[in-house]
Amino acid sequence: MNPLAALYGAAVRARNELYDRGTLSLSHLQGPVVSIGNITVGGSGKTPFLILLGELLKQYGIPCDVLSRGYRRLTAGTIAVDPAGSPREYGDEPLLIARKLGVPVIVGEDRYAAGRLAEEKFGPRLHLLDDGFQHRRLAREFDIVLASPNDARDSLLPTGRLREPLSSLTRADAVVLTNDTAGDGLRLGRQQVWRVTRDIVAPPTEESCLAFCGIARPQNFVAQLQAAGVMLAGTSSYRDHHRYSAQDVRHLLQLRKRLGARAFVTTEKDAVNLEGYLAALQPVHVVPVRMRLHNAAAVLEFILATVSERKRRPA
Repeated sequence: MNPLAALYGAAVRARNELYDRGTLSLSHLQGPVVSIGNITVGGSGKTPFLILLGELLKQYGIPCDVLSRGYRRLTAGTIAVDPAGSPREYGDEPLLIARKLGVPVIVGEDRYAAGRLAEEKFGPRLHLLDDGFQHRRLAREFDIVLASPNDARDSLLPTGRLREPLSSLTRADAVVLTNDTAGDGLRLGRQQVWRVTRDIVAPPTEESCLAFCGIARPQNFVAQLQAAGVMLAGTSSYRDHHRYSAQDVRHLLQLRKRLGARAFVTTEKDAVNLEGYLAALQPVHVVPVRMRLHNAAAVLEFILATVSERKRRPA
């Protein structure tokens, strides 16, 4: 193992042991907390899964809110997301969640403070903790981790993409595997293993398109478009969470003209980050992610039963 990765891994294990032993204390909210996270950096499908789970809760009439860090926002402190606002204020993913789910979303570096603000404004309700597996200071009643066989072949930061050793997966209550992949190599314990199918809602077009995106794994988006039969004249990619500028828009328009494409195709997250520039790229097809959870009713029943049991226990 790389010495830097070994040092990073030792620090992560030491921190986790302090929480496991109770040396580091937890902060408890009045409402139950369900965490959605992963053990890698970016691109695991946390946001689509959180939206899926939020939609299920809404279908069953269970009030919820979302607590998020607000990655790459230019503001500080704990604030409620205005769906009509800007990703610069709140971060692109919290803004996308607020627009798609229509539930309160609170961003803050301190997720406990975010939960307190949510409860002051909206009352105690179920909190969905976005990207919360490593945010151990906030007590949670249920931990969900999205994983893939690729994680088993990866290495710890800074040489790889793993935030934690694979052994940390045993801390989760449920591990979510995508697109019927097996959990080969993943160190799973007795937790639930759930499966989701993840694809895209292909745009109804036969035009030649220029695909562009600023996400963690652009190659997956391109492959999904091709599998859906979208005719691609070319592709262009940016770093994850890229905020588009007028120069980017000029470059994309020039590239579309040079390649002879008739339209653009991009992701919902990129549409959020384009803000007012989206109109300049018309015609542009914004492609939603579609995620389906196998045995969704049974999964939700299990989460709620576990949460209810654990919330009754004394802190």
